[in-house]
Amino acid sequence: MNPRKINRTKLPRFAALFAVGVASLGLAGCDDTGGDPRVQIGANPMLPAIQQYLLPPIRIARPVPWGNDTPKVSQELQIHALAKGFEHPRSLYVLPNGDVLVIESNGPKAPVFRPKDLITGVVQGLAGAKAKDANRITLLRDSKGDGVPELRTVFLDHLNSPFGVALIGHYLYVANTDAIVRYPYEDGQTSITDKGTKLTDLPGGPIDHHWTKALLASPDGSKLYVGVGSNSNVAENGMEAERERAAIWEVDVATGAHRVYASGVRNPTGMQWQPETGKLWAIANERDEIGPDLVPDYLTSVQDGGFYGWPYSYYGQHLDPRVMPQRPDLVSKAIKPDYALSSHVAPLGLAMYTGSALPAQYRGGAFVGEHGSWDRTPLNGYKVVFVPFSGGTPSGPAEDVVTGFLDHNSHARGRPVGLAVDRTGALLIADDVGNTVWRVSSAAASSTSRQGS
Repeated sequence: MNPRKINRTKLPRFAALFAVGVASLGLAGCDDTGGDPRVQIGANPMLPAIQQYLLPPIRIARPVPWGNDTPKVSQELQIHALAKGFEHPRSLYVLPNGDVLVIESNGPKAPVFRPKDLITGVVQGLAGAKAKDANRITLLRDSKGDGVPELRTVFLDHLNSPFGVALIGHYLYVANTDAIVRYPYEDGQTSITDKGTKLTDLPGGPIDHHWTKALLASPDGSKLYVGVGSNSNVAENGMEAERERAAIWEVDVATGAHRVYASGVRNPTGMQWQPETGKLWAIANERDEIGPDLVPDYLTSVQDGGFYGWPYSYYGQHLDPRVMPQRPDLVSKAIKPDYALSSHVAPLGLAMYTGSALPAQYRGGAFVGEHGSWDRTPLNGYKVVFVPFSGGTPSGPAEDVVTGFLDHNSHARGRPVGLAVDRTGALLIADDVGNTVWRVSSAAASSTSRQGS
C-alpha cells in the first residue's frame, strides 16, 4: 500500500518549529553519542549493537561564512580558492584540455509522506543544502595551470538536478536525476547550446530520495556506469519503489540499453577505475537511524553481479531487523565491503590519484570527500581523507588531508563534495556550503616557483 501524500497546507505550523527544535537540541532521551571513529576505519570496522529510535537524532552543523579563512592542509601542501560564488557546487569534471566543469545542482523538490519527511526537509535547509539558481554547469579555464582561471562561463544550463558527467570522444554525457543526456562537444568549446539527446531514463520521481546519479565511462568508451541510490533509508517506501535502485547500472553507449551491474549498494555516490588493477571501485553512503556508530560508509571494489546487502543486511551479513520480510537467500550472498570509512561521514567524492605533482605518499591511492554527518554527536566527516593503496587494495589507515570545514563551534564553513584532479596534478574540491572550488597543490611547487622568479 502506498503512503498517502501529506497536504503541506494542512500541516500544523508547529511541525516546522518542532523540526527546528529537534535539529537544534538533538533527540532528547536517546544516546546519539558516538565512539572513536578510528576504530571504524579499515577492513574490519567495529560494529556495535543496534539502537532504534522513535525519531532519529539530528545534529546540524549550521553554515557560517568562510570570510578570509580557508580549509587546513599540512605544511607540505597549500590550498587556495580556485573560484568562489557558485550555487551549490556538487561535482567536478576535468576535460582533456584542462577545462574544469563545475556541476551546480539542487535536488528535486521532495514529496512529504510522513512527518519525518518534513523534518528532513527543514534539516537540509538549515544545513545549507539548497540553492536558488543551481542546475547548471560552469566552465573554468586555467590555461597557465597556476590556479587562477582567466575564463569563467556558463557551459550548460537548464538541467534537471545534474551530478555525474563523462566525456566519450566528441560527446559529453550528463546524468540528470532522471536521465542521461548526450551532447555534442568539440575540444575547447566554452558553451553548449544543443538541446541534447536522451540516452536512457534513470529512476527519478516522484519520491527520488537519493537523487544524485554518479557517472563513469569505461576505459574503452563503450559503457557508462551509473550510481543509482535507494529511494529510502531502509526500504520504508516498499520494495516496488526500489526497483533497479540501490545499484550500479551498466549502460551501453551505442543503444542506451542497461543492466544492473551490482546491487544492494544503498547510495553509490562516486566511482573510479583503480589504476593498478583496472577494477571498478565505488564509495557508498550506508543506512541511518540505528545508532551513531552504525553503519560505516565505505569504499569498495565492485564485483559484476555482486550484492552488497541493502536493505536486508549491512557490512556483509549483519541483519537489519527493521526490514520485513527478510531475504536470507540474498543475505547469504551479501559481500562485505573492502574498506570502512566510519559511520555517517557521507562520502560524496572519490578521486584515484595517478598524478605526480603532490607529495609521493599520495600516489596510487584514493582521495575521498566526506560531506559530513547530520545524525551523530560528535560530528563525523567534514574533511577530505586519503586512503593509501598497495597492490590494488587499501593498505593502511585513512589520513586526514584537508580539514577545517568545521569551526571551533562545530559550525560548517564548508562541506566537501566532489573531487577531481586537474591537468597539473592538483586536487580540486567542490564545497557546496562554502560555494567554492578549492585547489590543493604541493607547497614545494610554490617554493620552486618563487625561487625561479
